[in-house]
Amino acid sequence: MFRVLMFAAAFTLLPAIASADEVVRYQLTEWKAKHIHDEKKADTISKTLKKLGCELEKHQHDGHIDVKYRCPKWHELKLETHDEAHKWEAWLKEYGFKTEHKH
Repeated sequence: MFRVLMFAAAFTLLPAIASADEVVRYQLTEWKAKHIHDEKKADTISKTLKKLGCELEKHQHDGHIDVKYRCPKWHELKLETHDEAHKWEAWLKEYGFKTEHKH
């Protein structure tokens, strides 16, 4: 949970980083879904995926929330540090995205 909130908080700072040297490109052509039992966590993940430019569907049933998402076109994050780029790349891979990390 903390990790998700950390990435969501960090994501709000991204527009201020225009001259970053680290770039993480990402794409997810097929729909993926996360089954989440915590509504606050589902909202945080949904907001982060939306900010990343993903298509998103959210459904609540049987005591959990399905967050379904995809990102058929390539997008990129411009990041300030190599460490930050690796953290985002790991998060994106955890959620099923194809990634490319450029310096």
